[in-house]
Amino acid sequence: MSTPLPFAPSPGGRVIVGLSGGVDSAVAALLLQQAGWEVQGLFMSNWEEDDDAYCTAAQDYQDARAVAGVLGIPLHKASFAREYRERVFGHFLSEHAAGRTPNPDVLCNREIKFGVGLTWARRLGATHFATGHYARIAAAPDGTALLKARDAAKDQCYFLHAVPREEFSRVLMPLGELVKAEVRERARHAGLPVFDKPDSTGICFIGERPFREFLARFLKGVPGPIESADGERLGTHEGLAFHTLGQRTGLNIGGRSGRPEQPWYVAVKDASRNTLVVVQGHDHRLLSSAGLTSGPWHWLVPPRRQPFAASVKVRYRQADQPARLVPAADGTVRVIFEQPQRAVTPGQYIVAYEAERCLGGAVIEAVDTAAGAAAAAA
Repeated sequence: MSTPLPFAPSPGGRVIVGLSGGVDSAVAALLLQQAGWEVQGLFMSNWEEDDDAYCTAAQDYQDARAVAGVLGIPLHKASFAREYRERVFGHFLSEHAAGRTPNPDVLCNREIKFGVGLTWARRLGATHFATGHYARIAAAPDGTALLKARDAAKDQCYFLHAVPREEFSRVLMPLGELVKAEVRERARHAGLPVFDKPDSTGICFIGERPFREFLARFLKGVPGPIESADGERLGTHEGLAFHTLGQRTGLNIGGRSGRPEQPWYVAVKDASRNTLVVVQGHDHRLLSSAGLTSGPWHWLVPPRRQPFAASVKVRYRQADQPARLVPAADGTVRVIFEQPQRAVTPGQYIVAYEAERCLGGAVIEAVDTAAGAAAAAA
């Protein structure tokens, strides 16, 4: 049984809240202040591009200042742009260059927010660091546990699974018991100016701009053939890095004589031939996987050595999927889905759960066809 940790502070307890300029972190600071913590804010600047009209960091900082003013708390500002480029953005580019599809939000949490950000909080004399994430931290018999948020639609355990487990003992996530509507109402009632600010979408360094346009600034595309599953040449792609599995837009191949008028989907990125293989039909067999092999697993529970059943997600916002997990001696995990999954993508993350508890996760390294996974299970 896991017990949510209380908000009651130790005498004179100081908490640094990562104030992003949004409503979630603002209400996290508000709740901790109301609970009796000595609250200070920290605005983390992670992306600095003078010619960047898409990133909203400048406005976000002004919003964070306004929130700190209403709450009457100090606001510190720190630039982690160098660390972000080295630890997050560099990996993002190298993975795309290799034809994979990374998720930088996971690394941002591990390396920046709960890495250098948590270190800064300690330097500022804090015993705890808090964020506006939708998740819960709990005390369990085997140590600190990461639990899903009460608001299932906002739960962010998927993005938090790679944070070192020991750091969660110094972290507070006050929004874990609230739903989004309650958060906005608390902000409005407290007079916080961001109560109706829209949620941020996408990654700051990409913003609302076209993804391909952004990536082309840093990676040179190597054109290659677009082929059907039976080998017919259908067109030319500008570079494998600009595409992801399951994608149906931006292929520019249109209809083909003798083919049904159905959308085309990216099914395979063949790096050895620099070829993009596309199929018609949302549920085409080449888009279906019944299993995968992960990279080294990051455990948020005592490491499992024997096969076990759990629910998994292979992308954020996906409903939990039942699966069988088989840990290997090298730290990787073999996963066999109870039902085949669509567009499972190397470079993304698989995260496992038992009921509300997050067990950890890993990078997806290799994906099995339905036939291959069935043979392995037998």
